[in-house]
Amino acid sequence: MPKSRIRKKADFTPPPSKTTAIKLKSGRGYVAPLMLALFLIGLAWIVVFYVSATKLPIETLGNWNIVVGFGFIAGGFVVSTQWK
Repeated sequence: MPKSRIRKKADFTPPPSKTTAIKLKSGRGYVAPLMLALFLIGLAWIVVFYVSATKLPIETLGNWNIVVGFGFIAGGFVVSTQWK
């Protein structure tokens, strides 16, 4: 029986590389500072509420001060979704 021809594969040569500049500036430089500020304000609100024996930050709100503090923290998480 005759022997079949062996196909020779061409060696792989990668396409010529194109150097492209990576754009690092997204135009949203306010996101990280705002996010951290909201986190810290919420944390400080809750800590002040507990340390002052429910007299501060706003005494008329009562235990709703905790909800306000967590609202600031939730706002920080909402802002964090805009971070690129």
